Amino acid sequence: MDPDVKRFFQKIINTISLGLLWLLSVTTAGIYFRLGWQENKPLIYVILFYTGAVASFGFLLRYFYTTWKK
Repeated sequence: MDPDVKRFFQKIINTISLGLLWLLSVTTAGIYFRLGWQENKPLIYVILFYTGAVASFGFLLRYFYTTWKK
């Protein structure tokens, strides 16, 4: 197999796997640990959860950009 094709497929697999890992971790934290909505806890937990989710998504996009720029 050509090394360039192998590196290209590795980029695809890494992008999909890290995207799914991020999605599953945010979904698990939001639904299972009930951080996605406010029930009987302070509003600051919900704000911190969504701020962390957006920040981590930004880092994920930056990682994708640097990976695909190479």
